[in-house]
Amino acid sequence: MKVVPLAAESLGVRSMATYVEAGRLRILMDPGATLGPRRFNLPPAAEEEEALDRALGRIESYALRAQLITVSHYHQDHVLTSPELYAGRRVWAKDPHRMIAVEQRSRAHAFWRGVRPTSILESAEGRTHDFGDVTVRISPPLAHGSDGGRFGFVVAVTVDDGVRFIHGSDVQGPLSAVATAYLLRERPQLLYLSGPPTYLEFQLGRAEIERGVDNLLRIVEATGCQVIMDHHALRDLDRGRRLARLYATGRVVSAAGYLGRPDELLEARRAALWRRARRAR
Repeated sequence: MKVVPLAAESLGVRSMATYVEAGRLRILMDPGATLGPRRFNLPPAAEEEEALDRALGRIESYALRAQLITVSHYHQDHVLTSPELYAGRRVWAKDPHRMIAVEQRSRAHAFWRGVRPTSILESAEGRTHDFGDVTVRISPPLAHGSDGGRFGFVVAVTVDDGVRFIHGSDVQGPLSAVATAYLLRERPQLLYLSGPPTYLEFQLGRAEIERGVDNLLRIVEATGCQVIMDHHALRDLDRGRRLARLYATGRVVSAAGYLGRPDELLEARRAALWRRARRAR
């Protein structure tokens, strides 16, 4: 199996876009990328805009190789709505009618209207398909963060060709006991998920963040899996201290680290990028 993170916070943008080759199957997961519109009361810096252009180019390029595209939910950093990206492909996407946050509904329905005419578009939840040399399973809806939170639900994707990879999308830790139980049951060998959102601790509370750390430690200890932890967890320059228990396992890396590259935390460094730009004028 070959797993290629295409765009992520550690690669300079908000995204969890990932390309997987397993057996003869080529899969593109969560083909979206964007920038935080305001952070530190500042708009994106020029370096972020450039990183976004590169990320979108990679996503569009790898879409040409994919036979299957999966969409975990309808936030802009997880799905592009351009119908041509999906044309002629099998697409498994989060059900737009069932267990979906109000603020995602209009975007979900627009996606289905645009993509359905030129692709094989099906609801993802609970779907399993044996492609011969690889099996792909989609989870039931899992909380986007905490159980009962306002951000709705996502679906996770398991790809198994003898190696079991799970793309856990925005489970944010996982913060949810249900999501934790599901991931434990699936027993990943490689798990990619968004990680505890320490930058939101003032909103969520320290106990919530620590629960996310505890839950991910449980998964690592029970399965021995390697973890790619990125997205929400990489929006905090102080993550090394605050998530020290996870990094101490030696089994947790960023998407950039998985690729053997240094982290490029542009959003977390936005204030510094703007200060540098102003000095250069």
